Amino acid sequence: MDSARQTEHPWLVVGLGNPGPGYAATRHNVGQMVLDELASRGRLTFKTHKTNATVAEGRLTPGGERFVLAKPNTFMNVSGGPVAQLLRFYSLDASRLIVVQDELDIPFDTLKLKFGGGHGGHNGVRDIMSAISTGDFTRVRVGVGRPPGSQAAADHVLKGFSAEERKTLPILVSDAADAVEQIANDGLTAAQLRFHTAR
Repeated sequence: MDSARQTEHPWLVVGLGNPGPGYAATRHNVGQMVLDELASRGRLTFKTHKTNATVAEGRLTPGGERFVLAKPNTFMNVSGGPVAQLLRFYSLDASRLIVVQDELDIPFDTLKLKFGGGHGGHNGVRDIMSAISTGDFTRVRVGVGRPPGSQAAADHVLKGFSAEERKTLPILVSDAADAVEQIANDGLTAAQLRFHTAR
């Protein structure tokens, strides 16, 4: 096992969403679905944490990178407080933060990865940027598509996926989990080259 890797700081991966079973299957909670997939891969268990988040810690593969997978216990629009607490608790810089979020401006079944930049109107990301005083962190943006017709965006993200979307949702969630792993292992550019290419 790589001794240098043993001593380095973990990656903090935050899956955005709303708390409670009523929201679990909605578009807004796709980030937390991705965290469930990552935890399953590493056989990690989520536990209550003092930072107002539910946390699973460990390696997804033997000798691999260390991860802290975190779901804020707050509603989406006030995600920043728990994220700031998590960074302080684990003594991490924002450069070790990966936020997994839903994204209206990206078609369903599409991923976009980026470091830094604005919040793009996403209130969860906006609150994180405000709480940690920087936008310099990595985002895995999981496309959920724009609402049909005149439906409000706020209503769209709080609804479940359609029957047709649910057929491919597990693949999308798995791809997003793969993207998180590749960012940690190989860097953002390598992950972008892989996941920004149309399937």
